[in-house]
Amino acid sequence: MWSEALILSAGCFVAAFCAGMAGFAFVLVAAGILLHFIPPTVTAPVLVLGSLFVQSLAMPTVWRDIAWPRMRLYVAAATLGVPVGLLILAFGPARAIVMGVGVLLIVYAGYALARMALRQAPSRFTAAPPADAAVGFASGILGGIGGYVGALPAMWADIQGMDKRDARALMQPFIVFMQAITTPGLFFGGFLTEEALLMTASAVPAMLAGTWLGVRAYKVIPAQGFRLVLLGLLLVSGVSLVI
Repeated sequence: MWSEALILSAGCFVAAFCAGMAGFAFVLVAAGILLHFIPPTVTAPVLVLGSLFVQSLAMPTVWRDIAWPRMRLYVAAATLGVPVGLLILAFGPARAIVMGVGVLLIVYAGYALARMALRQAPSRFTAAPPADAAVGFASGILGGIGGYVGALPAMWADIQGMDKRDARALMQPFIVFMQAITTPGLFFGGFLTEEALLMTASAVPAMLAGTWLGVRAYKVIPAQGFRLVLLGLLLVSGVSLVI
C-alpha cells in the first residue's frame, strides 16, 4: 500500500508538472507511469479525478482567454462522442483505435519537430466549426474508450498554429469540462471505491506541487519553447498509446 502510494505520488507529480506547463497530458503521462505498477481498476478513477483536480487548479491562468462559443461546440460534440467510445470499449476494436491514434500523434509530432529543426514556420489558419466539431467528437470517443480527451485538441491547436495562450485556453477548459462529465459515470459505475478515493487523496500534495511548478514554467517559457514542449508531449502521448 505504501509503495503504491509513493509511486502514485511520483507519477502524479510528473504528470501534474506536464499538465501545468502544457495544458494537457496528465492522463497520458500518469497512465504511462502508473499502469506498470498499479491495477487499472484503481488507476482509472485516480487519473480522471487527478486530471480534473490539476486542470481546475490551473484554470485561472486561461479563464479570460477562453473562446466560449468554440468551447461549447467542442464540449457538445465530445459529449455525443463519449457513448460511442463506451460502445467501442464494450464491443468494438478499442485497442486498435487507440493504437491508430497513437501512431497519428507520433507521425504528426515527428513531422512537426522535424519542421522546427529545419526552422520552417508552422501553418496558421482558423478552423471552421464543422472541423472543430469533428475533433471534439473524436476526442469524446477517445474519452469514452479510456479518458484520452486532450491529445487530439492539442494536436489540432498546433496544426492551426495557435499561440500558447490560445492553445492552452482551448485544451485546459475542454479537459476540465469533459472530466467533470466523466466523473459521475465513474461513480454510478462503481469505480469510485474507497481505495481509489484514498489513493487520489494521498497524491494531492504531489499534484499541487507539480501543478504549481508547471504553471510557473508556462509563464516564463517562450512561444517556441512552449511549442517544443507541446510536440514533445504529443510524441510521448502517442508512444504511450501504442505500447
